Amino acid sequence: MPRRIRQHQEEEEAEINLTPMLDVVFIMLIFFIVTASFIKEAGIDVRRPEAAQAEPKKKANILVAVSGNNEIWIDRKNIDPRAVQTTFERLLAENPEGSVVIQADEDAYTETIILVMDAARQAKISRISIAGRLPE
Repeated sequence: MPRRIRQHQEEEEAEINLTPMLDVVFIMLIFFIVTASFIKEAGIDVRRPEAAQAEPKKKANILVAVSGNNEIWIDRKNIDPRAVQTTFERLLAENPEGSVVIQADEDAYTETIILVMDAARQAKISRISIAGRLPE
């Protein structure tokens, strides 16, 4: 074989097709984006009361904050008390395995906390927790 043809064949054999590898990486990226659980924050910081038996909760999907002046915050939005149940229903439709963690301020009224808990129960959410802080 002439040298030029042999050199051309060696160049073709030496090439690596990266398209399948890029396809796999792209599919893996999409998989991780879709399966990642995004942390939703309530929207405000509250002074939680101290609790001797507080346990960290790792999979809290719906965080609700009740401020000291009894405002209800879900997903960084101030929610009207009459709209709490519909907000829970919408969030539960997005994540059927959702659980609610209520972060209530020390000065929040018990009535407001019970209103949030009742709205969660009416939205068919069975896992409801109240956040406390460990003693220092």
